[in-house]
Amino acid sequence: MKTRIKLFLGCLLLAGSLRAQGIYLTNKGETTFFSETPVEDISAVNKNSVSIINTATGDVAVQMVMKQFDFPNKLMQEHFNENYMDSDKYPKAVFKGKLVEKIDYTKNGTYDVSATGDLTIHGVTKPRTLKGKLTVAEGTISINSEFDVALVDHNIEVPKMVFVKIAQVIKVKCKYSMAPQAAKK
Repeated sequence: MKTRIKLFLGCLLLAGSLRAQGIYLTNKGETTFFSETPVEDISAVNKNSVSIINTATGDVAVQMVMKQFDFPNKLMQEHFNENYMDSDKYPKAVFKGKLVEKIDYTKNGTYDVSATGDLTIHGVTKPRTLKGKLTVAEGTISINSEFDVALVDHNIEVPKMVFVKIAQVIKVKCKYSMAPQAAKK
């Protein structure tokens, strides 16, 4: 797990390294999605999302493995990975961006924030500005966000025979509680 996190940090080229102060991280972030239609509701949760914030630069990044989404119905999970997301070909979803607002991380509080960057899903990258709440409390940083993802924006095709069962815009919710990373010697 530590190797995966270090590789992710290197790949994202976040300013500084784990030796720099101001790096907050979780590998247990929660990302959920919900598809609501008159015919069927579909939901899933991924409790292994990796989220990183560099308080010195405002850089923020999130990465999740698509096959780690857990569905209440295992057949839905299989269809999600094989028929819609092509999870073997596109194993991860990634957001890389920068917080727009300047936050005083030395003061506990909750702040409205937005991050502008690139969202990559299903191999398609789109510029996005995602809004949420950032909370500084007792040495941790939490980010909560809700946003929509249109399937067409990421070339996710839904077969005609199940078109009415899957929403064309998916609601995504994120909850990440990050801890500071200890300086390495």
